[in-house]
Amino acid sequence: MVSEDPAQDGKSPSDPRLDSLDMQLKKVRQAEKIRSGNKDQAPAKGMRQGNRVLTELIAGPAGGALLGWFLDRLFGTAPGILLVAMFLGIVVAFRNIIRISNERPE
Repeated sequence: MVSEDPAQDGKSPSDPRLDSLDMQLKKVRQAEKIRSGNKDQAPAKGMRQGNRVLTELIAGPAGGALLGWFLDRLFGTAPGILLVAMFLGIVVAFRNIIRISNERPE
């Protein structure tokens, strides 16, 4: 299927309206780059807080379970210490999440 559209072959003369639009876009992009200071934006504080909450939700119970498993192996009390340590890990994680949620995200 051959197209007869001259815009498809890349050999047609450029459209002055498109050239004008391209120039305007370049000016606007340059002005925005100057206005914003061209600095790299750090992640928003809300995003950092969300990552901290996720870390607490994973690390608290996992750390408690790992410590509990090790102590159960050491003392031969399976699964008593594992359950207690995992419960304490969950409690500590939720306490830290509450502390994080009380911070203002600016």
